[in-house]
Amino acid sequence: MKQRILLTGATSGLGAGAALGLARHHHVTVAGETWQQVTAFRERATEAGAKLEVIKLDLLNEVDLAHAAEREVDVLVLNAAVQEAGSIVDVPMELLRRAFDINVFAQLDLARRFVPQMMKRKRGRIVWTSSQAGLYAPPFLGAYAATKHAIEAIASTMRAELNLFGIGVATINPGLYRTGFNETGAESHSQWSSRSDVLVPMPPAGPVMALQHDPQPMIDAMIDVIPDPRSLYRTMLPEDAVVETKLAQQLAWTNLARGLP
Repeated sequence: MKQRILLTGATSGLGAGAALGLARHHHVTVAGETWQQVTAFRERATEAGAKLEVIKLDLLNEVDLAHAAEREVDVLVLNAAVQEAGSIVDVPMELLRRAFDINVFAQLDLARRFVPQMMKRKRGRIVWTSSQAGLYAPPFLGAYAATKHAIEAIASTMRAELNLFGIGVATINPGLYRTGFNETGAESHSQWSSRSDVLVPMPPAGPVMALQHDPQPMIDAMIDVIPDPRSLYRTMLPEDAVVETKLAQQLAWTNLARGLP
């Protein structure tokens, strides 16, 4: 069945790939933060032969939020995110607060605007793009992981509370993929790391970036999962991310507060 799907933060990366694929069978609305992103993605969609709508949605702009919420939506995909790298005791507080505002609070605000129409129809679906970092917080990615851990709590609660109203909730948890998102997240660290008061220097990001995967399998999974009312609650890829995350969760019960187990 053709569905009306709105994806936030989907003018690049995994979201963009998923939107272009979903547009083959569904009515897709892609939201971009700036007019430049909107224009560029419209051109990209035209070149790809994809018929979809692209709107401006700065999640911190009330006018944009209200405009987006005017739509009738069957599936809301909360995909927008910013990443701030660096030690959790060094990332500037204004950047940490902004990350929570964009990744968590603004998207929850948007979801709450669509829930009433879904409840009235007794059907709908909310898909949160979380992360492997929503279940496992690696060093120097604590700020980003904290926002994704918050998303995990919200999504789990939403699922339990909205299930009886015909609204499904799911999470998508990508591991390390080569989309450019991780590179820009790491580079953001250079905006403030030259300060003399940095307590925990961040190691070079190059070795981690070399471990990134081809994003296409994750995009293909998103295209399948997003419109599927019978999907699993959580979809995590690649498989090495699943193994690493489950191991980290097990070790949390035995690790010492300081030093090696």
